[in-house]
Amino acid sequence: MIGIVIVSHSRRLAEGVRELALQMVKDHVPIAIAAGIDDPANPLGTDAMQVYEAIASVYSDDGVLVLMDLGSALMSAEMALEFLPSEQQQHIHLCAAPLVEGAIAAVVAAASSSDIQRVITEAQGALVAKATQLGLDESHLSLVISEEPMINDKGHTSQIRLTVSNRFGLHARPAAQFVSCAARFQSQIQVRNITKGSEFVRADSINQVAMLGVRQGDEIVITATGSDAEEALAALQTLITTNFGEDNTPPHLPIAPSPHLPIAPSP
Repeated sequence: MIGIVIVSHSRRLAEGVRELALQMVKDHVPIAIAAGIDDPANPLGTDAMQVYEAIASVYSDDGVLVLMDLGSALMSAEMALEFLPSEQQQHIHLCAAPLVEGAIAAVVAAASSSDIQRVITEAQGALVAKATQLGLDESHLSLVISEEPMINDKGHTSQIRLTVSNRFGLHARPAAQFVSCAARFQSQIQVRNITKGSEFVRADSINQVAMLGVRQGDEIVITATGSDAEEALAALQTLITTNFGEDNTPPHLPIAPSPHLPIAPSP
């Protein structure tokens, strides 16, 4: 299993990022943090030994992805690699992805049994979805990672057409569930948002699914090509029609009492 390490100057920040990321995958991906320093008066900072210990705690030959916030976090991560045996260093990858978005994209990809290069691609492309939703083109991004093409899988293509009815559409957790479900199958699975007129995107990419901007009431089409296409579509349909296990009841809003209006005296 691929491990994730979050390096930050602030322990509270790192713990918050880990908490958010684990909401996506329910503890299925090992995530360690190396954040802050042991100085009550000045707790902000990074420590190379902490980073080394965090890497060691989640290490496997499948790879470890290290995400950093800024400045000395990168320096501490680079120094930490020197404490590792040379045969392990080649499995550690320092990633330029944005900390929050990158961590979420990375853990979703790792939970879907992607290899380390796919996890890196998802993490480093994490800002593309936000830029798309804000109407920016890729020239506004300092780093754009192109998605590798999907491998053509011979076989009949099946499709389903569904309306997404859960209250917040494909927001973070449902999108992560959708991607993880799609990644379980061998078939090539794609999805598009008919309501917004989008093109088809990979259903196993959290970044591409997020770009669809699926909201409650949007209609989507899912296609699958391959030996387990029908099984894949059935699983995704169940996920969507059961609202991703979420309570679809609108939150109760208390009704404010009407202000007391004095009754005018009779003439």
